[in-house]
Amino acid sequence: MDLWLGEGLLTSTGSKWQTRRKILTPAFHFSILQQFVGVFTTETDHLVKELRKICHKPFINVVPYISQFTLCAINETSMGAKLNLENEEHKSYYTTTHQIGKIMVQRLLRPWFHFNWFFYHFTYLGYKETQMVKILHGYTDRVISERSKQFEKFAIPKNENDEEFNYSKRKKLAMLDILLNAKISSGSIDDKGIQDEVNTFMFEGHDTTSMALCFTLMELASHKDVQESILQEIHYVLADSAEQPTYNDLQELKLMERCIKECLRIYPSVPFIGRVLEEDVKTSTGYILPKGTMAQVHIFDIHRSEKTWPNPEKFDPDRFLPENCQDRHPFAFVPFSAGPRNCIGQKFAILELKVALCGILRNFELQPVDTPDSIVLVPDMVLRAQNDTIRIKFVPRTPSPNGMTF
Repeated sequence: MDLWLGEGLLTSTGSKWQTRRKILTPAFHFSILQQFVGVFTTETDHLVKELRKICHKPFINVVPYISQFTLCAINETSMGAKLNLENEEHKSYYTTTHQIGKIMVQRLLRPWFHFNWFFYHFTYLGYKETQMVKILHGYTDRVISERSKQFEKFAIPKNENDEEFNYSKRKKLAMLDILLNAKISSGSIDDKGIQDEVNTFMFEGHDTTSMALCFTLMELASHKDVQESILQEIHYVLADSAEQPTYNDLQELKLMERCIKECLRIYPSVPFIGRVLEEDVKTSTGYILPKGTMAQVHIFDIHRSEKTWPNPEKFDPDRFLPENCQDRHPFAFVPFSAGPRNCIGQKFAILELKVALCGILRNFELQPVDTPDSIVLVPDMVLRAQNDTIRIKFVPRTPSPNGMTF
């Protein structure tokens, strides 16, 4: 991943990772997330309108539509850049992010491709990846450049009596703004570091959430009773209002949250992670794993272990009722990893999923085409369905008076 993501938060280690994590943590403060609800709502509205145009079809492959939704959302929230998929440059970025992951998986599974010199000089895949990275970096470089021009006149500290003194103290900043402010005010990150973080978040911030939403829609289509119960909860919490949900409204959608968690249990977006052991570890069978060992943590298998999850293939949101969680091992459910290197954007993702489900379920009844029994899972950078296809039938509900999502 180095050529594409460099040393961003996902791939960096040691003091560099600690510094970056400290810089970026405020970008996901609840006060920032509150500001993002409106963006999520607007993008959900666009998604619903697109689905209405084609809902007369026998089914819709939701993956490309949901991927576009989450990519637009991460651009407008964390990057402050509105993504227009009618624009060829933007469309090229979207398609390239989905193609490059397939190259990385092919490389991962072929040890002779692990040597950079050989891979980039003597293989077609290496040449192709290089060309794709140029497209991806070209796009994010322009996003950073445009945001920098808007930001600099506010971010440079002036006289304390000046109204524009230190923009960072005047308001909570989104991710890219925080990075730009760190560069200008303290020099704790340089241009290459900003590029690495932007590339990392543009990828991680849309692809994982996209697949989580797609699998959730498939499960709800396959469980009509749960789908209708969530719809009733939405109507109750939002009181049949045509207005957009607030941050506080979304916290009250308890059943919806349990359903999201159950889908993340069955279909964790990141199915395995790697960690280097910092001390000797003794397994339950008495085997010693020495310090420095690379350990793979198979989240997919942890979430489907019968020891913790009776009948693990069954979709059952009640597993996450408070009384059913209290005696469960804290690491039995880790869709966002755990510990200090857990996913920095997990609250962002849950909030985005909730807003999207509110809009989709208020506008459509979901009927199953692909089901948990028929879907085929394949290895990729995130957990995916075969051929990037999850088919669902969308049946329009009676539209709200203003024709909008909420």
